[in-house]
Amino acid sequence: MERVWPVFAAWLLAFVAIMALSILAAAALVAVYPDIPPAAMLRELPGLLAGAIASSMGLLLTLLLVNRALPLARLRLMPGRETGRDLALMILGMLALGQALDSLTALIGLGNHGALGEVRRTLAGAAGEELFAAVLVIGVLAGTAEEVFFRGFMQTRLRTRWSARWAVVAASACFAIMHLEWLHALLAFALGLYLGFITELAGSALPAVVSHVVNNVLFTLATALGGTVLAFWPNAVLFGAGAAVFVACVLVLWRTLRVPA
Repeated sequence: MERVWPVFAAWLLAFVAIMALSILAAAALVAVYPDIPPAAMLRELPGLLAGAIASSMGLLLTLLLVNRALPLARLRLMPGRETGRDLALMILGMLALGQALDSLTALIGLGNHGALGEVRRTLAGAAGEELFAAVLVIGVLAGTAEEVFFRGFMQTRLRTRWSARWAVVAASACFAIMHLEWLHALLAFALGLYLGFITELAGSALPAVVSHVVNNVLFTLATALGGTVLAFWPNAVLFGAGAAVFVACVLVLWRTLRVPA
């Protein structure tokens, strides 16, 4: 059995790496755009993308440091028990949960609050090369890096000493704390629980990687091309539909992939 403390030490190291790389990214942006006030630049798309790249690189560089050979099997980055239908249900469940949470924040008046509100305002109207870069960085790079680190590394290592339940909760809590701002952290925690759940069901972190990437890509495209829906009744309907689809996906996946005790 592996010890637990090195897992959390790696998480703290990743946190420090992200902060350091974010500072370097901000300094680089100021050097490239000297005529734009730094505070304004960080709220624009280049600032958002630079921050996402810094965060992703911090996670991946930490992972390279603590797992130099990057054995895919030890990170559970090999196909698991899931079939093609199971993977489709996992992705649908992720999208449904994301929509339900998004609509819930709008229903309680927090749709444009905090960090997520800033992300939505920054992405609104992005097109062409800017939109392509946003999809690549926020959708593919960030989604992959976060899942490889938190589900592939953290949850997998914790699972060697703890039950699946506590490994999922701990990895999700660490994932949430990385988002700093409270609302974004709560939403990340809920999504992390689901991603951890499907990782344990499949015995592989790959479905979580795919689900996270698809969710981020569609969120980026929808925000840039369609804007954010804040009206009450549309969000009430979307919340109800998203919650129902999510519960149905979870129940079917549990019945199909659950390993008997």
